[in-house]
Amino acid sequence: MKLCVFGVTAVNSGATTFFFYYLYFHTRQRFGFGETQNLLLAAALGYIYAGSSYLAGNFAQRFGNFFSIRFGMVTMVAAMTAASFASGLWVFLALIAVTNFGMCFCWPALEGLMSVGEPPARLQSLVGMYSISWATAGAVAYFTGGALLEHLGESALYYAPVATIIAELIFLSWFERAVARQRGPRPDLAHSALEVIAEGDASPIPAKTFLQMGWLANPMAYLVVNTVVSTIPSLAERFGFEKMTAGFVCSVWLFSRAASFVALRMWPRWHYRFRFLAFGYVAMILSFAVMLIIPNVWTLVVSQLVLGAALGLMYYSSLFYSMDVGETKSEHGGIHEAAIGLGSGSGPAIAAGSVALFPASPASGPIGVSVLLLGGFAALMRLRFRTTNGDAKGGDLKPRRDTEAHG
Repeated sequence: MKLCVFGVTAVNSGATTFFFYYLYFHTRQRFGFGETQNLLLAAALGYIYAGSSYLAGNFAQRFGNFFSIRFGMVTMVAAMTAASFASGLWVFLALIAVTNFGMCFCWPALEGLMSVGEPPARLQSLVGMYSISWATAGAVAYFTGGALLEHLGESALYYAPVATIIAELIFLSWFERAVARQRGPRPDLAHSALEVIAEGDASPIPAKTFLQMGWLANPMAYLVVNTVVSTIPSLAERFGFEKMTAGFVCSVWLFSRAASFVALRMWPRWHYRFRFLAFGYVAMILSFAVMLIIPNVWTLVVSQLVLGAALGLMYYSSLFYSMDVGETKSEHGGIHEAAIGLGSGSGPAIAAGSVALFPASPASGPIGVSVLLLGGFAALMRLRFRTTNGDAKGGDLKPRRDTEAHG
């Protein structure tokens, strides 16, 4: 049945990635949006996502994961369909916000379905498969999306994801009935697959602190993601790319992120080790700055490879610790997704403010975001050394296994 969860996750990721990532090309063409307007739109959607995801996590925990997913998908279908006919800008933007709101009810619930009732030994593998499924589907959707729009026209931005989500809803009905027919708990396993780290490497950092660091690092990662995605139309114009070429060249980081999920799933020793999180965070800052500041195609490609790997580590850390620490899976999934929304909104907002203050400098947006990323790194270090010095509070949440956390 977990394969069904991964299937729904992949299809939903493909549909929403295609719609929201190419939305910025669409607003540029349909309403004449420039870089600043697209950044402000991305910021607004990010903040809506943050508040809605927190609400959705609690909603799924209370009313059930399947009900939450159905509610989200029906909302998306209705809002996308209406947006395709909207002629006024503000009506269009309101419907895009509703679509974004609906999407929030899917992800925490899918994360809950993926992890609830699972023994610790399976969690590392399940989080990896979940991440691989959505990341790979999203990468393929972005890679092919530009070609699809060029060949089928702008209306494909709406009817392709709408048709896909309707098919998902049909499958979800069967899936829910199949889950209801299953009886009996899963057998637990004696030891976690993560217990491969030598005792001499034991970390003084509590599991809850790793959870907090993951929740801090991941919004910073999505601060980068949403800034990159909303500026790609301007980046494509700078290099003279059409939509199809932009989809091919600017999807490298998506494939690199998916590949990093595969590697992290196969090698679990990075869990509860701070140095991997810190190194990945620094690599994320440097590759982001290089990608948007240096106007060279090969630099763009190489920096995307590094950026995708770093983003993968940030996301995997947040989701794994969210599912591994504590028992309220959908609620923790909502917090994980809300943190994504905060980063998704803050990055474009900072970039837009920097561009407005320093319009003559094309690097002002990336520099402003990089400064905020450095602030996040300082906060990450404070969490780590506050714990080491014995000042951490609330370290009572433990990983769902018998051994101590390792770092």
